[in-house]
Amino acid sequence: MSTIAPSLRRFLAKPWVWAYVAAVAAWLATVVFTSGQAGPGLATAALKFASFSTMVAIGQMFVITLGPGNIDLSIPSTMVLAATVAIKFMDGDPTLIPIGIALTILVGLAVGTFNFSLIRLLSIPPIIATLSSQFIILSLAIVWNRGLRIAPPEMLGDFPGALVPVLGFPVLAILVIGLAVFMHIVLGRTIYGRSVTAIGQSERAARLSGLRVQRVRFTAYLASALLAAFAGLLLASFSGGAALNMGSPYLLTSIAVVVIGGTAVAGGDGNVPGLWGAALFLFLLSAMLDTFGVGEGVKQIMTGAIVILVIVLASFRKKAHD
Repeated sequence: MSTIAPSLRRFLAKPWVWAYVAAVAAWLATVVFTSGQAGPGLATAALKFASFSTMVAIGQMFVITLGPGNIDLSIPSTMVLAATVAIKFMDGDPTLIPIGIALTILVGLAVGTFNFSLIRLLSIPPIIATLSSQFIILSLAIVWNRGLRIAPPEMLGDFPGALVPVLGFPVLAILVIGLAVFMHIVLGRTIYGRSVTAIGQSERAARLSGLRVQRVRFTAYLASALLAAFAGLLLASFSGGAALNMGSPYLLTSIAVVVIGGTAVAGGDGNVPGLWGAALFLFLLSAMLDTFGVGEGVKQIMTGAIVILVIVLASFRKKAHD
């Protein structure tokens, strides 16, 4: 018993645990309010939609972990541009899916390179650079899209909503869980991941120790853009086509999931396991408030308040630790 208590305390001390606790609480509250009617269906929907949030949040987390000032605000427009370019080119033809995927990769690489060029070559702060590129990228999507909503190839459209036979578990969720596990290993067990953490803790010390700081930063912004591009393609496929406003909710969501999931806003302490818990919590919180009849404005206010609360609590915890 004496060994279980300290182990439990250490487990509960992990910041990402409470995101899962909050997600379960929101799910239970909705199930109780609907007399059990929203149980399994709500859980399946949460896994599907949390997959998109988790995917973009993984890239955002690597960027934020680099340290103060690092953030990617171009995620929504990257999602739109990648989806628009790929789906319009495929034009419903399943034989062109490989080329559509290749175009998605190219868009992600181009956006990541452009963002980092603004930051590195022009010495523009990341928050300004990625916000500026957000408008440029979205404008390109508008020019390319021209107001059309083209349906994706049927095979690609069916994939994001597919369920594992018998188990009823979303296939997309399994893939994103696998991605999260892989990126967790990358962050904690590889030289690159440890370099990201070291730069976030002290860029000067990382540079003096011989780390190629700018190369690591460039890779992080590339990863963020690539994951946003793929999330955009999958989301557009799931919703029946690319829409110019489809990425808008993911600007706040990508940041909120990272913060609520336990990643330090000041950098140097990334947290992959918490991303899934935070993404599930935000979706289930929204579903719960919808069930209660709460408006969209109140939901946005509550999300912002939760992010602020998490940051405040994290700062208190850091001071207490110091």
